[in-house]
Amino acid sequence: MERTTPRVSQILETSLYVDDLERSRTFYERIFGFITIFHDHRMCAMEVPGEQVLLLFRHGMTDHPAPGPDGFIPPHHGRGALHLAFAIPLRELAVWEDHLTRQEIPVESRLTWPRGGTSLYFRDPDGHSLEVATPGLWPNR
Repeated sequence: MERTTPRVSQILETSLYVDDLERSRTFYERIFGFITIFHDHRMCAMEVPGEQVLLLFRHGMTDHPAPGPDGFIPPHHGRGALHLAFAIPLRELAVWEDHLTRQEIPVESRLTWPRGGTSLYFRDPDGHSLEVATPGLWPNR
């Protein structure tokens, strides 16, 4: 069967929109160990394992086009509490539970999925819903 859709290999980057850029950057460094690879007054790019990038934008900084190297980045923005899930190995679930407790981050919910995966849900300083999930959540993961 001939493929009609061009191939996508992974999600390269995703964005969250925050009130206090420095507070959020510090949170993601402290809780996830993400490394800042770019930071200015409007945004912060953080390296996520697996060749992915988490972009943190200060609210209002993406309402208008931004200049790029050879063009512009179109406006984009998210409003309200958004959601991100990060994959973790099964053997790391208890480590994550202990880590969140030590960091005084309350686990909002703990779910075991029909396929066998387990998810821990908690919030970042802007109220975004974050999840760490073991394999077995989705058929492809």
